[in-house]
Amino acid sequence: MSQDLLIRMVSKGDENGVGKGHVYYTRFNNKNKKDPGKKYETKKFNPIAKKHTVYTQKK
Repeated sequence: MSQDLLIRMVSKGDENGVGKGHVYYTRFNNKNKKDPGKKYETKKFNPIAKKHTVYTQKK
């Protein structure tokens, strides 16, 4: 996996805070973003909370 495109996604947890801090790695090309200051955010399945939660880009 190319290290240039590898980003670390960290979970915010569910409404009760369960699953907060779970890490997920993915590829994302930051060079093509319109606003480079904005962090990438997406919903992924969190196995600790056993539901989909919001993940934000950290690095």
